[in-house]
This record gives sequence, structure tokens and C-alpha cells, in this order.
Amino acid sequence: MLKKRLLKYTVIYTEEPEGGFTVSVPSLPGCVTYGKDLKEASKMAKDAIKLYLESLRAHKEPIPSDKSFIGSVDLEFSYPHA
Repeated sequence: MLKKRLLKYTVIYTEEPEGGFTVSVPSLPGCVTYGKDLKEASKMAKDAIKLYLESLRAHKEPIPSDKSFIGSVDLEFSYPHA
């Protein structure tokens, strides 16, 4: 029997100009999905992460932990106005 444990991954939601949100998971390279709104994007992210982890398990690869976090930087930048 497989043991269950709670895993948490940082996800980044990027609003797309045509609508909807792209979601990426920094700790899982290539794990990217899309949803037409935040609710769908969140559901799609959970599905994508689950499939990614199932693939790792099937290939007997380690399940990575999430060591990422979101931060920000302040930057003054001058540019010409149009």
C-alpha cells in the first residue's frame, strides 16, 4: 500500500492578453497548464502536478520538494514616454 503525504508546490499564475491564465510550477520543470479563469487554472494545475508526479513515480525518479518562493524587487527605471 502506498503512503499518502501532503505536498505543496508554488504555482505562478500569468494573466494572458487573450484571456485566461497560464500556470507554471517552478519546482517541476515543464509543468505548465492553462485555465480560462482562476478556478479552472487552479484545477488544471492540480491535475498537471498529479500527472507529473505519477510520471516521475512510474519512471522511479525522486519526487522533488518545493524549495521555491515568490518574491519581488523594486527598481527605478527611466525610459522615454511616447
